[in-house]
Amino acid sequence: MASEDNPWSVPVVVLQIPETGLHRDIVASAAEREAISALGDLRGVAEATASFDLKPFTDGRVHLTGRVRAQVTQTCVVTLDPVDNVIDESVDLTFLPPEQIRELSDTVDEEGEPDPGDPPEAIERGIIDIGRVATDALYLGLDPYPRKPDAVFEPVVDRDDPDMNPFAALKALQQPAGSESPRKPKKG
Repeated sequence: MASEDNPWSVPVVVLQIPETGLHRDIVASAAEREAISALGDLRGVAEATASFDLKPFTDGRVHLTGRVRAQVTQTCVVTLDPVDNVIDESVDLTFLPPEQIRELSDTVDEEGEPDPGDPPEAIERGIIDIGRVATDALYLGLDPYPRKPDAVFEPVVDRDDPDMNPFAALKALQQPAGSESPRKPKKG
């Protein structure tokens, strides 16, 4: 069920997945895209789609593979202007019943260290929410520092003022207030 922290909910009941597997194509509605945008602090989400294949196993595992695509608008870190980006993320996850995840947490490798592989996801109350999987993949695909192609950061520097340089602030910190410049030690 969609909520403020889960804006795109598409539940799949694990017991209803055929032995041969299940293919699902999902598209986020305008309201879901708006909620995804708000939760992810984006300027907008013009499109969000996902295509997943779910394959069940006799031990209760479900293997999910697929792809998430989206068109999002972020804020340029230099100019603060809108920047349009395309998300195209592949997804490959294994879901397990919660009791199997607890058992796995007790397993270790030959050196006594926990297994370094990707941890499985939990099947919650017999359901896998593929909308939530798609939303998480969308967020993981975001550019953490979006920048317009022509945007260049240029710090404002007054080259005519000798005290306006990166070391002027450090020099000011070394001098006690109201004192003259520090004395150089005498060579002796």
